[in-house]
Amino acid sequence: MLSSYHVLALASALCSAAATIFIRQGLRGSDPYAGTWVNLVVGTAGLWLAVLLMDNPGRPSPQAVAFFVLAGLIGTVGGRLLRFLSIEKVGASISAALINLSPLVSVILAIALLGEPITVPTGVGTLVIVAGAVLLSAGGRQIGYRRWQLTLPVLSAVCFGVVAILRKLGLGGAGAVMGSAINVTAALIAFTTLLVASGRRDAMVCRGRSLGYFVAAGVAENAGVFMNVVALGTGMVSVVVPLYATSPVFTLLLSFFFLRGLETLTGRIIAGTLLIVAGVYLITALSGW
Repeated sequence: MLSSYHVLALASALCSAAATIFIRQGLRGSDPYAGTWVNLVVGTAGLWLAVLLMDNPGRPSPQAVAFFVLAGLIGTVGGRLLRFLSIEKVGASISAALINLSPLVSVILAIALLGEPITVPTGVGTLVIVAGAVLLSAGGRQIGYRRWQLTLPVLSAVCFGVVAILRKLGLGGAGAVMGSAINVTAALIAFTTLLVASGRRDAMVCRGRSLGYFVAAGVAENAGVFMNVVALGTGMVSVVVPLYATSPVFTLLLSFFFLRGLETLTGRIIAGTLLIVAGVYLITALSGW
């Protein structure tokens, strides 16, 4: 029987998939830098509104602020920008599948830095994920992207995997909502500074349908993150994380209905995506991560 946190985890996965579709549509008339900036603005406004609506948001410790600021620079700036770039270069479905490698990165870091043991499900899951990635790489010859472009979603996954560790450390001295607000605000300030310093102020101007799609992507993504945090607060990590990792499957389904003409879905892409989702399940659910 499904509990509330099961529903929240699946809903957050669906929101993440919807955000990917909105990003792909928005990129038809704009670029990844504008999309990332709009995404950060929407996230900052939404999270601080949530903080204001809380009865007692709490005061974060200096150490927690430092961890969440660092998470904002690595995960929210680096991870989200690379996500936009990867969706533009290799498409929504493949990007969603490879970015889904972030739990594997987190597990590797937990083993290396926190001394967690290597388990059989971790090893088997890693091999399954590698097989899925090989299939996605081979599928590139059929739909026109270059193999090196797969490094974009993989690097995005690395950023998101690192940020999971940083956020876990930061949550020891701050609440989830306040910490997330600090995270995305630091990212917005840093990314805006980068755009201004590099002469890319035009990226902060977005109009028409692309603006609407990017705003919708920001709302969907941040709503998904919030529901995922709530699910993690009430349910077991080993259940919530695998359910959230089904997002690429939702992306495949939504791509079929909403990205016809923009996305080419081949048997290799579908099989590679399903293998990666299965590998993440093995690592997160069966390892008890």
